[in-house]
Amino acid sequence: MMVAKQEKINLIDFQQKFSNEEACLQYLFQKRWPNGFQCPRCGHNRCYEITTRNLYECTRCHYQASVTAGTVMEKTHTKLMIWFWAIYLVAHDKRGRSATSISEELGVSYKTAWLMLQKIPKAMGDRDSQYMLSGIVELDDFFLGAPNEGGKRGRGTEKSLVLAGLSLNNQGYPLFLKMQVVSDVKGVTLAEFAHSVIGSGSKISSAAYRSYLKLAKEGFEHEPKDFDPKQNPDHLKWLHTVVPNAKAFIAGTFHGLAKKHLQAYLNEFCYRFNRLILLDLSMQEKYFKQGLL
Repeated sequence: MMVAKQEKINLIDFQQKFSNEEACLQYLFQKRWPNGFQCPRCGHNRCYEITTRNLYECTRCHYQASVTAGTVMEKTHTKLMIWFWAIYLVAHDKRGRSATSISEELGVSYKTAWLMLQKIPKAMGDRDSQYMLSGIVELDDFFLGAPNEGGKRGRGTEKSLVLAGLSLNNQGYPLFLKMQVVSDVKGVTLAEFAHSVIGSGSKISSAAYRSYLKLAKEGFEHEPKDFDPKQNPDHLKWLHTVVPNAKAFIAGTFHGLAKKHLQAYLNEFCYRFNRLILLDLSMQEKYFKQGLL
């Protein structure tokens, strides 16, 4: 399934659209109740606005509803404008944002910025979990992390192991990306990942490792090939272009990243990738070669 196309908005338009707290509040109100207020408890359509707390009280049952409930901004003490700007900066900067940069640019404490950068990537991951990879899907695993003292490399390394799946369109260009931190690449693990992110009827292209052969037994159409860039340069071509970008994003922005936070930042990378990829298909290869995606 392809991710829904997002509304494009540049920096100036964003600043004008969300220039104050009221504008941000009204935007959230419209998103929560596009047809006007409706009480979550009794369904009544009239309310009083409690401006000091950004709440809306039902005139019938007096239930107090919040436009931020269920969002990263729920029960926040930080201004909505700050949240909107943080989300914009994280979603639009392909290099990613650190807590230090958010703190300095938005004038909030490091603790507040750090908390935002815990919640925003999680929300990105939750959003992308609604979509499945389909069609032709390139599947591979890779490692993330600093080198070990012993210099060990490959499948015996202590680095974090990540599975990545990338769906392609009929022209062979990328559509949607999923990445997940895993403990191993055994057949069972691969099958669980495939069932959770790849739709039925898809064709999986992968390396010819033994553990990957289980995918065919799980009902997937599977085309394994030995990876040889000289003999078959198109095999896993796009996935092997995306993975170095993910590694550069992690290494360049989040120095000393703890393993427990890795999935969140992979979610952020995938979320941004999946929306930038909606650019004109004829321009995709150019953008990849220039490192813009």
